[in-house]
Amino acid sequence: MPHSVSLINTIAAGLGLALVLGFLAARVRLPALVGYLLAGVIIGPFTPGFVADAEIAAQLAEIGVMLLMFGVGLHFSLDDLLAVRKIAVPGALVQIGVATLMGGTLALWWDWPLGAALVFGLALSVASTVVLLRALESLGLLDSYTGRIAVGWLVVEDLAMVLVLVLLPPLAGTLGGSANGADASAIWTTLGVTLLQVGGFVVLMLVVGRRAFPWILWQVARTNSRELFTLCVVAAAVSIAFASAALFGVSFALGAFFAGMVMRESEFSQRAAEESLPLRDAFAVLFFVSVGMLFDPSVLIDRPLQVLAVVLVIVVGKSIAACLLVLAFRYPLNTALTVSASLAQIGEFSFILVGLGVSLGLMPAEGQSLILAGALISIATNPLWFSLIAPLQKWLHAHSSFARALESRDDPLAELPTGTEARYLSRQVVLVGYGRVGRRIAAALTAHHIPFVVAEQNRELVEKLRAQGIAAVWGDAAEPSVLIQAHVARARVLVIATPDAMNVRQMIETARTLNPTIETVVRSHNEDEARLLTQEASATVFLGEEELAQAMARDVVRRAAPA
Repeated sequence: MPHSVSLINTIAAGLGLALVLGFLAARVRLPALVGYLLAGVIIGPFTPGFVADAEIAAQLAEIGVMLLMFGVGLHFSLDDLLAVRKIAVPGALVQIGVATLMGGTLALWWDWPLGAALVFGLALSVASTVVLLRALESLGLLDSYTGRIAVGWLVVEDLAMVLVLVLLPPLAGTLGGSANGADASAIWTTLGVTLLQVGGFVVLMLVVGRRAFPWILWQVARTNSRELFTLCVVAAAVSIAFASAALFGVSFALGAFFAGMVMRESEFSQRAAEESLPLRDAFAVLFFVSVGMLFDPSVLIDRPLQVLAVVLVIVVGKSIAACLLVLAFRYPLNTALTVSASLAQIGEFSFILVGLGVSLGLMPAEGQSLILAGALISIATNPLWFSLIAPLQKWLHAHSSFARALESRDDPLAELPTGTEARYLSRQVVLVGYGRVGRRIAAALTAHHIPFVVAEQNRELVEKLRAQGIAAVWGDAAEPSVLIQAHVARARVLVIATPDAMNVRQMIETARTLNPTIETVVRSHNEDEARLLTQEASATVFLGEEELAQAMARDVVRRAAPA
């Protein structure tokens, strides 16, 4: 086959076979990504028949990672990142340490050297950002507070892995690799330079990028050329990701994520997200195909018990560690289970790390096969763990007094202080969510001297609101106990300002059960969802696009009407 058409062959075979197998997987009620992974196995070098170009497939997959992370950045502000720092930073670092210890202990039990055990454990500790984002998007959880915790957690993991990839070569000799060891001063110098590079990149993006990139997007939008606008979005995602990796040593994914965050400052960020969506989806499929191409099915026959042990560390060990950490920060059981499911897989950073370990003489070749087997199985089964969250939580509540105690444990932020004024306890407004929309509603209520109570999942934000003298309770308003603590039974209006549309009906049902006369006001970004909420829940629904159009129309009529 001519080398000049290997790109076309790889894309055609990868996407075509992924379509067929993804469709078949969906028909038998399996996640479509299982079909994508199997497509990669079939066109990979370890199965007979056509073999696609693995190097080209890997590069196409990297573009998919860039575009996907760019899209997430378009919906993820710096405030969102900072809001979850108190759980994401310590949680991610401790979870990396626990998972590394479990994986390393397993490798030492197999009589691997210390350096191999360390690399193996680190490779098992970091989850795939692509898999996580696809799962959160499919469940509608990406914009929820729980989703922001999971994304922030993985951003911290990515930053940690950047440092590991930089420090591993100078430490390889000391850890028993083929490279010569570096002295302590060289290691500290490398660490310092890396931290400066990453810090410089973040500062440049947040200080310069937040002004420059929205201005560029605005200038391109003024041309009224759709193809130029789409080109600008894709070029920004790929170019900034490449430049950040080349100049600052951060990963492509992290660079694209920050590029999306600074582009979010533009008024065209929503359009940018929509224009790049088809490309993001197509290249994300190629990511899963490329993972499948790396997998050698013979490892399942040659080392079945070792593969099982690796999968248990990824799916069970990491998940339990993450669940306990989230619960230790006094977050609800649902949040803990969701974060656990999010981390029950490994992906792109694991491949890079184990490949580097093999090249440095630290890892045996079998380690790479085990990591790939663990990745393929954990990615394929990840949607299953998400689907089990709700029934598992229900079962735990019914059969475990410990789980019930977790939900009802004494938390000063979960109920209003005893000295709360009476006007916040009766005929008040209950405001669910204190994000961009919620803050504006709260400001309007304050200006008109209307008492309100905020129900918010962000613990740090609730602490800040209380410090400002605003009545607020912490928790997920989908749980009846949270609305009860907000005194919804005697409230006049329930306002649901959170973008999380998954549990709106449950919130309204709880409020109506406790207070049949309460009025409900809901925000929505989906016409079908708005219509259903209006019909089934008898709620007053404000559709974002419709309200914007009406406001613009009023202004246009005012300006254009004859005097």
